[in-house]
Amino acid sequence: MEINENKLNTLLGKMVTEMGAAAIGPLIIIGDKLGIYKAMEARGSVSSAELAKEAGVNERYLREWLSAHAASGYVEYDDINETFTLSPEQAFVFSNSDSPVLMTGAYYAISSMYNDVSTMEKAFQSGKGVSWGDHHSCLFCGTEKFFRPSYATNLVQTWLPALDGVVEKLQKGAKVADVGCGHAASTMIMAKAFPNSEFIGFDFHQDSIDHAKMHAQEEGLTNISFQLATAKDFPGNDYDLVAFFDCLHDMGDPVGACDHVLKALKPDGTCMIVEPFANDTLKENINPVGRAFYSFSTLLCTPSSMSQEVGLALGAQAGEKRLGEVVLKGGFNHFRRASETPFNLILEARP
Repeated sequence: MEINENKLNTLLGKMVTEMGAAAIGPLIIIGDKLGIYKAMEARGSVSSAELAKEAGVNERYLREWLSAHAASGYVEYDDINETFTLSPEQAFVFSNSDSPVLMTGAYYAISSMYNDVSTMEKAFQSGKGVSWGDHHSCLFCGTEKFFRPSYATNLVQTWLPALDGVVEKLQKGAKVADVGCGHAASTMIMAKAFPNSEFIGFDFHQDSIDHAKMHAQEEGLTNISFQLATAKDFPGNDYDLVAFFDCLHDMGDPVGACDHVLKALKPDGTCMIVEPFANDTLKENINPVGRAFYSFSTLLCTPSSMSQEVGLALGAQAGEKRLGEVVLKGGFNHFRRASETPFNLILEARP
């Protein structure tokens, strides 16, 4: 077999870049956990010794950490003064808790994927699923940390107003189910914004429900509650709004879930489905966003669905067309794209 050296060198160059990206992941988690990014943002241009004192960490470790970040383009380096700076744009990605593009949370979830390699090897060979709760615990906090910034920026401000008449109902007082709520970032954002409404978070993972209850209690929210339940058996009826946040594609029987939601809604109720952004074909999804979501889907979303009944395994790149087919097969008559971001599709289903 003849090797094209130009193609080989291009591929090798790409792989070296990828090695660096994979290797710096743990450093990002360390920087987030130890408050190094926050300390950099507060200090401006700073030496490794000054920053070590500010962050309360060892200078030699920190100097190597900073060097890796400078080589990655994640911090700025002044070689004359030997100082490091977190630019406003870098702070927006690494340290600003109000930023809609705060990305550090993703690396906690990615770390769980590495921890679960042996589990997934067996799943690949057997074809069996892996339940969400059977993954490494870093996944659960990482998922919340990754999705929360986008929800905080878009949910109340853009996504809910894009749904027909929903905001008005929430302001007056509505009954809302957040299905597959996880650690309940979405549920609590809505509960804070609409104190006249009642919010119930459902999830089939007991540890996530326990965490959500604790967090809601810490926040002093009295219009919110949580219960252990699946998308096909959560209790209650006459809901004004039922929401799925980045979870419908994880379910073994999303058609059955939609059928159950339809029965639980008021006749004029709304189902909001927030899903990872995807086009309808693989060719259209061969891009950086698709690459990330297909990777997450291989190790998290698809195994979760395959561990449940039916195991439809939509995957995180199902796309609007396939999701629409699921919703309509579940009994809804109206389906549309209400809004979108570079990372999410916001879909509306009505009876």
